[in-house]
Amino acid sequence: MIEFTDYMADPTIEKGVISIGLIIAVGLIKSVLRSVILKRSRKKKSGYRSKVNTMRNTLNISLVFILIVLWASEIQSFAFSIAAFMFAIVFATKEYLQCYLGYFYYVSARPFRIGDWIQINEGVGEVIAADWTKITLLEVDQHTNSYTGKHLFIPNHQILLKPVRNLNFLRRYTLSSFTITCEPTIDVFPIVETLKADALDYCREFIDVAERYKGVIEKRLDVEFIPVEPHFSVNTNQFAKICISVDLFCPIEQSISLRQKITQQFFKLWHQEVSHTPSLERRRVESVSNE
Repeated sequence: MIEFTDYMADPTIEKGVISIGLIIAVGLIKSVLRSVILKRSRKKKSGYRSKVNTMRNTLNISLVFILIVLWASEIQSFAFSIAAFMFAIVFATKEYLQCYLGYFYYVSARPFRIGDWIQINEGVGEVIAADWTKITLLEVDQHTNSYTGKHLFIPNHQILLKPVRNLNFLRRYTLSSFTITCEPTIDVFPIVETLKADALDYCREFIDVAERYKGVIEKRLDVEFIPVEPHFSVNTNQFAKICISVDLFCPIEQSISLRQKITQQFFKLWHQEVSHTPSLERRRVESVSNE
């Protein structure tokens, strides 16, 4: 017992035991708090990721700060002993240092929050976690605005080097654009006018909410946004086909079904018009007969 007491009297051993105890205690506290947050979030049916991320980072920062204070004298002695190698160490760990700087920039500037949709370089997704070294995104397909099931891990230094686009306003409503292509056998402009009215009927149930959402976006961006009514334009491509471009501002979950409805209605009207329109060969025969 006396030998154990003498052994523990060594300040370094004592600090090491305290440090291990602190690390274990913080790990247990994080586990307990995470369980509590999950239970409360499920009862209130609210998001938990932001709270869990804030709790985890707060405890980690507090633990590091306490350990630095506890080992201050040893760290100072160690720093003096490696002063000659400091440049090499900084050069070797510059990527990590940039990640730490990127995290402090994220904490101070708050260009986005947990749960926001963002784009960094080519990566697009929902922010589900952010720590000292990386940002974790749940990848989102830009074309369908749906989750792909993949995770993206973006180093924090990318925040300093690459533009960060906050796409949070696209979480509920999306700019859905698609093109319908057909043969130039008939005049499609009357069909497009009819299709506009049909598309407006399809969008009538959410157009009031879309108008308010559009107002929020315009207020945040301080720019005029697209109209909420469906927009149609007729063009031709390099193959001399007619292309009807359709732009919709609609809820994400309805974008695919609206595309299908509008496309189905167009071809229904198009086939009806074609069936009542004589073919080119028939028109030539009728023209010859009349002469």
